[in-house]
Amino acid sequence: MPRTRKSVTAILVFFVACFVFLGFLYPASDSSLSANLQHSTDVVAFRSDDRNFSTNYKSTSIPRGAHAYGFTIFDNLYLRNGTLFVVSSDLSKFPPRETILSAPLELDLPPDVLMPKDEHMRFIDPDEGKDLLGSDFIYIEDTTVIVYENPTFMRHYYHWWGEVILGFWRVYQCARVSTPLPFPKRFLLPFVDGGKWRDDPGINGPLMRAVQPAISIETSDQWKDFNDLDRTIVFSRVAIINRPAAHRYPLSHKYNKMITSTLELHPDNAFWEPLQTTLLQNLLGLEFSFSSSRALSNDIKPVVTYISRQGGRRSLADQDHEELVHTLSELQKEGLCQLEIPKMQELSLKEQIELASKTTIMIGVHGNGLTHQLWMPSTPRSTVIEIFVPEGYLFDYEFLSRNVGHRHYAVWNDTYITTAPEKQNAPPNFQGKNIPVHGPTVAEIIRHRLAV
Repeated sequence: MPRTRKSVTAILVFFVACFVFLGFLYPASDSSLSANLQHSTDVVAFRSDDRNFSTNYKSTSIPRGAHAYGFTIFDNLYLRNGTLFVVSSDLSKFPPRETILSAPLELDLPPDVLMPKDEHMRFIDPDEGKDLLGSDFIYIEDTTVIVYENPTFMRHYYHWWGEVILGFWRVYQCARVSTPLPFPKRFLLPFVDGGKWRDDPGINGPLMRAVQPAISIETSDQWKDFNDLDRTIVFSRVAIINRPAAHRYPLSHKYNKMITSTLELHPDNAFWEPLQTTLLQNLLGLEFSFSSSRALSNDIKPVVTYISRQGGRRSLADQDHEELVHTLSELQKEGLCQLEIPKMQELSLKEQIELASKTTIMIGVHGNGLTHQLWMPSTPRSTVIEIFVPEGYLFDYEFLSRNVGHRHYAVWNDTYITTAPEKQNAPPNFQGKNIPVHGPTVAEIIRHRLAV
């Protein structure tokens, strides 16, 4: 090769080597790097580099009007040192603070003591936010549910699932645009220590895990962690649930139920079914065969379940209990139904829920076991028959039936009503062990309902 050509080749090799070397010294531009990192979920989720929020806060809002007394869904709710902040240039569009939450104190304190104060929640405009909240935020994505109260009523199957969860789910589904919203992965109980929200029979916790296996239920320690950061937290979407605020609803004196005002909101008629189906599938697995069409099939006998409370407080007179069992057994002999009279305390939780999921008509004296109607299929036949001492009435399980699509009958010995009375009533013998019931009256209701 001529000397000149060798020189040119050497020069080209030298420049290529320099180009590669400089590439290592000076990597791709920030814009190219940013584009490559768009595939990283962690980088996208961490948004505290958005410095413009000092003058341009994300406004707090209530999506699609998802608010009832004691149940409110917020987008972009701020938290700083234990105080919640609503930030908006138009604060007039928000409901009064006392309909959202209360001071997290004992529930039997005077109403004025329970009224919320600025230390609990403040409503501010963006100009105030700069001094109070700063300009650098920690964002919590997805949906968080904050149960903003002490644990007194949490430790009960009915009050947790039949009020806190059912009420939340009804309001939450009003915030959806099209498809049902998923069950949240994070519950925060700021004023509960450790596991003191759990009920003694051990139902609430496992069912929360069944409806959302990845759920995190955080308590006062985690709330304190947020405070100790001395930073502003922004919940991208959060539900605030509070019992005293729910009871400030004007009709609360009549019904005395936490979820009363939620009935003014109208989500899809089958709003409960996605949660119900998910829970049953996760709990029962391959054994799960829940469907409304199956429950109405002529090939499968409808299941009538009598939840007996004999031996406990608030139970039937022994003779009436025996007559009721005999009358129900006669219906089974006729081939009208399959009768189940379980001793719930002897069944596993899985067995209890599986039985409820196959039940068409559930019978029982007023009590916690009737909460299992939440897992019954909703059909034109589905019925709850609740036995009271004559003239006694509480709205607990009638409200559950109304929410999840069952027909409710209240039985007073040999009479019954399907329209709730004007107000609740708990006469002196309401909790007694000699509640009367006329078995043939209950059988008459069952015949009528199964003929549908």
